[in-house]
Amino acid sequence: MVLELVAQLDQSEARRIKTERLLRQLLESRTGRKSEDLSAEQLALFAAELERQGVNLQDGPEPPAQDSEPPPAPGGSSTGASHGRRELPRNLKRERIVHDLAEADKHCAACDQDLRLIGEETSERYEFVPAHLLVIEDVCRKYACDCTVKTAAKPSQPIEKSTAGASLLSQVIVAKYADHLPLHRQAKMFERQAVEVPVQTMCDWMRQCAELLDPLYEELKHFVWGSKVVGTDDTPVKVRDRKLPQTRTGRIWPYVGDRDHPGIVYDYTATRERAGPEKFLKDYRGNLQADAYVAYDSFFKDPERGLTEVGCWAHARRHFREALEEDRVRMGTVLAMIAQLYKVEKLARERGLRGEDLRLAREHGARPVLGQLQEYLQKSQAEVLPKSAAGQAVSYTLKNWKALTRYAQDGDLEIDNNRTERSLRGIAVGRKNWLFFGSDNGGRTAAVLRSFVSSCELVKVDPFAWFRDVLSGLVKYFV
Repeated sequence: MVLELVAQLDQSEARRIKTERLLRQLLESRTGRKSEDLSAEQLALFAAELERQGVNLQDGPEPPAQDSEPPPAPGGSSTGASHGRRELPRNLKRERIVHDLAEADKHCAACDQDLRLIGEETSERYEFVPAHLLVIEDVCRKYACDCTVKTAAKPSQPIEKSTAGASLLSQVIVAKYADHLPLHRQAKMFERQAVEVPVQTMCDWMRQCAELLDPLYEELKHFVWGSKVVGTDDTPVKVRDRKLPQTRTGRIWPYVGDRDHPGIVYDYTATRERAGPEKFLKDYRGNLQADAYVAYDSFFKDPERGLTEVGCWAHARRHFREALEEDRVRMGTVLAMIAQLYKVEKLARERGLRGEDLRLAREHGARPVLGQLQEYLQKSQAEVLPKSAAGQAVSYTLKNWKALTRYAQDGDLEIDNNRTERSLRGIAVGRKNWLFFGSDNGGRTAAVLRSFVSSCELVKVDPFAWFRDVLSGLVKYFV
């Protein structure tokens, strides 16, 4: 009876601890700071604990120095950030307004002479010209003789028999998928110009544009598949379903190319099942960087599949950060070691190391830390409760150790998958505005159009100009 009561007490205590941890995480997500960074003071305390245990990481290993300094950033200054007002962009259209003296003021009363022009003082300011809609009349002249009639052809439009030209379609696409403006808000903006555009009409425009751009979407996907490593993740989105009284959950999956293949392609699936990424990735061979989602396991176990798993230290670190309140000594020690791994990456990035140079820097700076970290985790695994937050963090890291340390073997791989997580920010911000997809077809449309918006932003290309040029001219080659 005593043993049963002790077991029940242990279970009750475990549930209480778990409930308190979940409540604390919920409160922090609602009212606390979102950053997972630790202060320098916290890291110093954890480093002191490491020293007490005989592990000295105070200064941390550094990558070998290069012979030459890295080139300064484009448009930057080697002496630091500039101060004062910046020059206004030269690419903007300028309107010159000359302010002159009145004729009576051009005569000097003291010497009784006329003033002569000796120069100008020029200053610049921004002015805003509101966007406006313009109606284009396509007039096709007709000619005839005694036997025939000929009519001039008008330029082809992205959507035939539609009142929307390429520039209007581009504006609606960019406003929704780059600036996160829902279609009903755009409709109100058009109403201020006495133009009524129904929301359903704009939905049809988006769908038809996505269908027109589907060949380019496939080309973008093949371009990203040329990467040595592709990063992926997923995020939930709400989807309306006429068969259900409420929305259900769909998924958006980004696939991010490497430095030599700058592009992002999104996919939409109605569920989070393995079939979605398995179908989308069927033509890709190479390194796949992702979290330890169980659906990916079968990809990596099959040698004929040609996929190699690369882990993400940001995901692993997050588990230790969440367990910090539960076990500050052990979790803080691990976070201090992970901070040293990121210090190596920061120093290498500042020195512009890539490829083999970066691999050698990691061999010198990160390998010793990884060895100490693995040994510490194996020791801690026997000291923490398996089902506790600390135990799960240790178990997760050791279970995925091979994938997590693969980046140290190749300078073309990243320590984490943060580039892919950043690609989901637009979806996260957007769903707070447009709230849900109208259907699975709407999710597919969003995935196609968001792919081009994000890829344009990645390579510093104006997405509006890109969509306008493609929809007005290049699209005829794919129709």
